[in-house]
Order: sequence, then structure tokens, then C-alpha cells
Amino acid sequence: MASLIPGYEYDIFISYRQKDNKGDRWVSEFVDALKTELESTFKEEISVYFDINLHDGLLETHDVDASLKDKLKCLIFIPIISRTYCDPKSFAWDHEFNAFVEQASQDQFELKIKLPNGNVASRVLPVQIHELDAEDRKIIESEHGGFLRGIEFIYKEPGVNRPLMANEDHPDNNLNKTFYRNQINKVANAVSEIIGGLKNQLSDRNVGSKDIAEEKPFNRKVQKSRFIAGTLILLALIIAGYFILSRLKKPTEQLEKSIAILPFINDSPVDSNKYFINGIMEEVLNNLQKIKDFRVLSRTSTDQYKDKDRSTVPEIAKKLNVNYIVEGSGQKYGNKFVLRVQLLVAKNERHIWGKSYDREILQTSDIINIQSEIAQAIAAELNAVITPEEKQLIEKKTTTNLTAYDFYQQGEEERNKYNDNTNKQDLIRAAELYRESLKYDSTFAKAYVGLAWVYQIKHYL
Repeated sequence: MASLIPGYEYDIFISYRQKDNKGDRWVSEFVDALKTELESTFKEEISVYFDINLHDGLLETHDVDASLKDKLKCLIFIPIISRTYCDPKSFAWDHEFNAFVEQASQDQFELKIKLPNGNVASRVLPVQIHELDAEDRKIIESEHGGFLRGIEFIYKEPGVNRPLMANEDHPDNNLNKTFYRNQINKVANAVSEIIGGLKNQLSDRNVGSKDIAEEKPFNRKVQKSRFIAGTLILLALIIAGYFILSRLKKPTEQLEKSIAILPFINDSPVDSNKYFINGIMEEVLNNLQKIKDFRVLSRTSTDQYKDKDRSTVPEIAKKLNVNYIVEGSGQKYGNKFVLRVQLLVAKNERHIWGKSYDREILQTSDIINIQSEIAQAIAAELNAVITPEEKQLIEKKTTTNLTAYDFYQQGEEERNKYNDNTNKQDLIRAAELYRESLKYDSTFAKAYVGLAWVYQIKHYL
């Protein structure tokens, strides 16, 4: 079966490690469910390439390039991202994922396309079945050119990290609160959007070609008259432009440096580390607010976008009236943490800057320096002016006691919980944590500020 668009062999290519299809045959079941969903989504038949071989790769007698070249000429590439997929030594990673990214980047549509709704999406549509460790995320994000924006099929409980099954015994226990049927529908809808964008791009190109092809030839006399008239008009414009430009000295208007820092996603295996990720996000926000060249929205404005299934970046930006969005996610394991942050142009989700941090926490500077570095990197990318005073404030170490800083972050988390639901227990817990912080560093000014805030709120209760 050929692709919906001439010149392509398949509409969809499914890439996976064969070891992920053993046992419960998760990948085969996913492909069957997706095909059924596509039949109810599209009027046309959607062609799907899915190799059900028991072993990775082709036989030694096969020419890899020749065998895969045509099959990889597809509209959409769906990799099943598992704990074993992101392996530079695997066949699927080297000969399928990397090969498609390179091939699609050079074809007529390129790797990223504009969707019918105006957003931009990649033709790589990841389906993630495991939470990845930091090293695997680095590998795939370096090849994919940014954050991994896939559709998750992950069942997550404390100590559990496995693929989401079609028939879960206790689906409500899943911390991600996702259901297999809904995720299948999301994949089909994403496929529909991408193919719609490809068709629109092809249609626009064909219309332009048709207009050129149907253009009538000029009469020689008409052509000569138009040439003379065009020359005179061009000469007049040049003269007028010279005088206008010599008088106008106003600089080109630039986008306002308005930023919203969305709540960072906690990828830690336990929810108890959420305070640490939120603490980093809030300090990045505070540091950016110290730069007068920026207009930075408060946390109360962005807290409504805590969930993973939040609105698209352009929709959020339009609602918040900002030109730039900062996204982030992170995870903490013991005294180590991984953080990923990126800066986007809001209206088209164009990636401006992004970086991954992998640190061991030995002292407070291991955390505070990163918060300072992120703010200054964003300022540099947007050509914001940082005064020496602002730089000093951003880089200031508020405490050198790691335990005091940790208790303070926990206190801030409880304080923000109180802001969300006005539960007095959150307020009491916040005060206890601020006091614990001050036991380890009696000069920690931020802990005193937090405690003062609690006393002020209690006064009005």
C-alpha cells in the first residue's frame, strides 16, 4: 500500500527494539490498536510499516542501506522509546532513528512542519513506554534537536516503571493518570495533524506552480512598455528611499522581553522530590525578575499550567500576553539531580536555547550556580542588559548550609500549597520548616522572610 502523498513508500514507520516486543508483545498490540484507531480517524487507508522480526536488524546477507532506504521514506516516524531504545549500538537507533532524521531533514517537507492550527511539529512522533534516565534523555534530545515531546504510555507507581497496558487491573493507581485508550487516540490525532500539515504544504506549493504555469506570455510591445515603466518606478523609489532613510534614525522595533516560566515537570520517581524541582523553577523566576530589561510573570500567573497535559505554548503565551516561554523538567535521585531547561519563542515554539544539567549536590553552590547560570543564559540569548548590580544580586549566595537550604525549599513548597488551597496545615508545616532551616543557619535571610510571611498571614486569620 502506497503513501497518501506520492513519492513516499509509507505514511508511518514504526521503529522499536525487538526485545521490547517479547513477553506481552506490547509493540504488536500497540500497532494493532493504532491501526484500528487510524481507520476511524481517516477516510483514506493509512499505510504502516512494522517489521515483526524476532531480532534487531537485517540479516548479514542484506544490504542495510538499500533495504531500509525506501521503507524509511515515510511521512511520520514513530519510535517506541524504551529503556533499551536509546542505544548508539542498536540497529533501530543507528539505522532507523538517526537515518530518518537525516533523510527527512533533506526531503521536500523537512523534519519540522507547520500544522493546520499554526503550531510547528516534528515528523518524529515518539511513543514513550518508560521513564528514561538522564543519559538516555541526553542522547535522544541531542539527536532530536530539543525536548522529547512524545505521547506517554507509562504506568507509574512508587518503584514501578513499565509500559501502560491496554487492560490495566487498577488504572486509577497510575500516578500519570493516563488511560491506554485515550493515549492511542492522541497518537492517531497527532498523526492526523501532521499529515494535514504536509498536505497543506504540498497544496500551497502546487497552487504556486500552477499560477506560474498558467501565466500568459507577454506581448513584445507590452513587455517593453512595462520594462520602461518598471525602471522609472524603481528609480523613483530609490530616490525617495534615500531621502526617507536619511531622515529616519529610529531603530527597528523589537519584541518586548516578556517571559512566562511554566512550572517545571517533576520527573523524579517519587513525588516527595517535587519541592526541589519547584524550588529551582521559582529561583530562576526570581533571578529573571531582578533584570529590569525583562517583564516576568509571577508564579501565581503560571501555576495553572502545572500538568503535563497543559495547553500548547502559543495558546498559553496568548492567554498570558508574553513573547517568550521557559519550560523545564528535572529529577532528583538522592544527592544527584538532572535538569533540562529550554527557551522558546511563544508564537511558533521556535527553540532559542536549551541545556541539560547533571549535578551531584555537595554544597549549596551546586544548586544556586545553575539557577544563576540559567537566568544569565536567557538574558544573553535575548540581548537583555544586566547591570553589575543585577548580576551581583543574581549570583548572591544566600546560605552556604545545604541542610538549611533544603529545609527552606520544603518550606516554600508548603507555602505555595497554602496559596493554592488555604489549608492551615500547610501554613503550620511551612513555619516548622522555616524554623528548621534557621536552626542550621541563623543568618539565612530568606528563611526569616518566609517565617515573617507566615506570621503575617496568621495575623489576618
